[in-house]
Amino acid sequence: MQTVDFHCDALSKLWEDSSASFKNDPKLDVSLERMIQGHVDLQVFAVFLSEQYGRPSFERVLAQIEVFRRRLADPGFVKPLLWKEQVQAIREGSGKDRYGLLSLEGVDGLEGNLHYVRLCYELGVRCMGITWNYANWAADGAMESRNGGFTERGRELIRLCNEIGMVLDVSHLSEAGFWELMELTSRPVIASHSNVYTICPHPRNLRDDQIRALVALDGRIGITFVPWFIRSDGQGVKPEDLLPHIEKICELGGAKHLMFGSDFDGIDRWVERLAHPGHYPDLQELLLKYYPEDEVRGWMSGHALRFLEGNLPSKAEDKS
Repeated sequence: MQTVDFHCDALSKLWEDSSASFKNDPKLDVSLERMIQGHVDLQVFAVFLSEQYGRPSFERVLAQIEVFRRRLADPGFVKPLLWKEQVQAIREGSGKDRYGLLSLEGVDGLEGNLHYVRLCYELGVRCMGITWNYANWAADGAMESRNGGFTERGRELIRLCNEIGMVLDVSHLSEAGFWELMELTSRPVIASHSNVYTICPHPRNLRDDQIRALVALDGRIGITFVPWFIRSDGQGVKPEDLLPHIEKICELGGAKHLMFGSDFDGIDRWVERLAHPGHYPDLQELLLKYYPEDEVRGWMSGHALRFLEGNLPSKAEDKS
């Protein structure tokens, strides 16, 4: 069964370790070998700038984009996904090619410079998470205790992303920021890797009214495999523990808006039997015990691809 995964942090690991190979390095959760094993035809690769290496900068954003180009795309391991016209090729690919889509996990490294947003677009970035966990120049993150919304510069960021066709991602955004974005955006948005707050009350998870709002906007919600976003204790979490999150999203009208955003390579504890992309077929087998095949296929890839086909920019209309 074809699979799309909307979030991983393999680029930051590759940037940290210049000797690591995306082809089959066991230090990576996500590798070409494991994508093939798990029938992952499209992986979203996040640019994540850990503060352990100092203040986020645009230089480090460019460095991870270069990792994607030089160590994933140029060797032919993945094809960059840039345009809505490419989505049909993914659908019809029969596993021959793997695709990669670039995203930013927080705009901290753009340093408040909106010109850098356009430059990221020109370099192939098609999705931007606005914050990581805390406040930056654009907005407050989900772990920022004051729960503030957007700055004026952040509101300009929303307008620019809407204009150029950059998808905005609310995972990690504060609750106040979420609702401000809902008012300001003219385009659907996603939560690339978030679960359900009423099932597991972690600040990074989505409240019921947020889920309804994303559904109403025809956005997408990527169920994530971060153990402590699945169950509060985060211990001994099994794939079966994802089912209450999936069921709740379906109850809230989101059955056709659900996808997966694993957060592989961004975690140091894993769901049992779901530790890398090669385990996706096992998850599919579990889901098929409870849900019809066409619904599972939608969650694994169909809804994500339909969103991208509707919201990626068109090559024919690109004016960059």
